[in-house]
Amino acid sequence: MGAALLITLREGVEAALVLGIVLGVLTRLQLHHLKRYAWAGTAVAAFLSLLAGIALYVMGVKFEGRAEEIFEGATMLAAAALLTWMIFWMKTHGRELARKLEQETREAVQVGVVALFGVTFFAVLREGLETALFLTAAMFQASAATTLTGAALGLGLAVLVGVLLFGASVRLNLRMFFNVTGILLLLVAAGLVASGVHEFQEAGLLPVFVEQVWNINNVLDENGTVGSFLKALFGYNGNPSLLEVSAYLAYLLTVGLAARPADVSLRRAVA
Repeated sequence: MGAALLITLREGVEAALVLGIVLGVLTRLQLHHLKRYAWAGTAVAAFLSLLAGIALYVMGVKFEGRAEEIFEGATMLAAAALLTWMIFWMKTHGRELARKLEQETREAVQVGVVALFGVTFFAVLREGLETALFLTAAMFQASAATTLTGAALGLGLAVLVGVLLFGASVRLNLRMFFNVTGILLLLVAAGLVASGVHEFQEAGLLPVFVEQVWNINNVLDENGTVGSFLKALFGYNGNPSLLEVSAYLAYLLTVGLAARPADVSLRRAVA
């Protein structure tokens, strides 16, 4: 539940910021009648993202045996790669994102309603497709019911944050929010890398070397309440192989050292 909640909260807030920036520009331009096209773009993108998530999950369910292990491992590694890209993208583009979106909105207004629809559609669709992939990977580490519950809670919190930011005019520290969630997502991605390696080892695509570096399931069982939560959130494994541990540490050290806190100034664009 934890990973799903964190992912949908982060992606949901980003989508809310995109929509808020576009609506803020339309408000300043006194073009209130065009806001429905921005909302429409958001709604269609969200619907298509939902369909993509269902399709990925159904595809994974149909696989069995070795094919299932390969699909799950590939999905986990793809989700980890996308999380990594997202962290670095926000780090390098967070400062200019608000300005770019405002410029695109102003240009779209001059072109027509289809262009305005496209601004929110493509921006939100990117967030939605990322979320669909992340949640599919999360379902392989936890039950579908648990993942969907966490996703629903995260989405609800994201809506609340959006309302506080733009409806109630409450100033939230978005820089702190994205920095903290960025660190947590780094740990989630490291867990996905290790879990992906584990699935590939099960499928025989990667060597095992040492089957168990340690076994602490008698202390913290990965199938217990706390262990299951840590497994769903950070890919916890009570008896990991040497390659799993090596992949986890290598990813965490490499990406962690390269990443720096993001500077996010999106709120300024709708002030």
